[in-house]
Amino acid sequence: MKKLRIALVAPLAERVPPKKYGGTEIVIYNLVEGLVKRGHKITLFARSDSQTSAKLSPLYHPDPKAKNRHQTRGYLIPSYWQTLEFGRVFEHAQNFDIIHLHIGSAFFPYTRLIKTPCVLTLHGRLNTKEAAVIHNAYSEIPLVSISNNQRKPLPKLNFIRTVYNGIDLTKFKYGAGQGGYLAFLGRMSHEKGPVQAIQTAKRAGRKLIMAAKVDTVDEEYFNKKIKPLIDGKQIIFLGELNQPKKVELLKNAAGLLALIQWEEPFGLFMTEAMACGTPVIATRRGSVPEIVEQGKTGFVVNNIAQAVRAIKNLPKIHRSNCRVRVEKYFSNEAMVDGYEQVYHKLIKQK
Repeated sequence: MKKLRIALVAPLAERVPPKKYGGTEIVIYNLVEGLVKRGHKITLFARSDSQTSAKLSPLYHPDPKAKNRHQTRGYLIPSYWQTLEFGRVFEHAQNFDIIHLHIGSAFFPYTRLIKTPCVLTLHGRLNTKEAAVIHNAYSEIPLVSISNNQRKPLPKLNFIRTVYNGIDLTKFKYGAGQGGYLAFLGRMSHEKGPVQAIQTAKRAGRKLIMAAKVDTVDEEYFNKKIKPLIDGKQIIFLGELNQPKKVELLKNAAGLLALIQWEEPFGLFMTEAMACGTPVIATRRGSVPEIVEQGKTGFVVNNIAQAVRAIKNLPKIHRSNCRVRVEKYFSNEAMVDGYEQVYHKLIKQK
């Protein structure tokens, strides 16, 4: 297979890879490293503090004193840096065989001004009025969905392929779940279902250990809805964990509660748990039925009552099934295979 010159354009809100939480940035990092290993010439357009084996085109120098990404203290705000990022990609477009975007629709107008083929991976939802307006205006843009469910709101767009997000399996150790507790992982927001996870654990009489990032926008929700429910005994909150601690949490858990309350395009935290051999109990929303194999790698449920019953059936799951499913469908190798096919297809069409 021909080796390609590929530009990968990342969001600037987090570095690549993220220090802790950041699903999109982890996926981009894994993809870049996988493509470099296969001999492709990769240029990553990303934050200046990113770490990569590819050539880095650095942008957006984050303010080290800022408490969150919305503070600037005299620095250019991220949206200004993104404008500069797009300009740099546009100026050097002719140096690439293909441009792979991970930054939403803001680059769409440029695609009509350059000859280099472009493709956008959709990391967010399509079920908004704003998404419909911009995508229908640029309906010719080649798109990659990260689940088949993600396509449903706008099924007539130019979808080239579904490529599931992949993880680096060498970073996830298999475990026997000897801790016996339930785990909650991700972001502390309503969409992720932390209240439902707590309610489920309490009704089942099981310990729940929660590891989650609390974004500035979610602080009020956390303080009002979650904090009063944390007792430090049955319901434990650890905050945001680094990679080694996250793996320890997952591989020793009896199960992961992913009682999401939105149409999540892809739940990377679910595949991370399964890579550690930990079955997932998740609500029938978004990509869940594509990730969790009912009765074999976890349970897909419709409500808390079903989740409580599923907890009782966790011992029936062979944890090795969880790892095998990730190896087959959600590994970094599977993801890189998918994107290589997308690149060559679009280059041939151009």
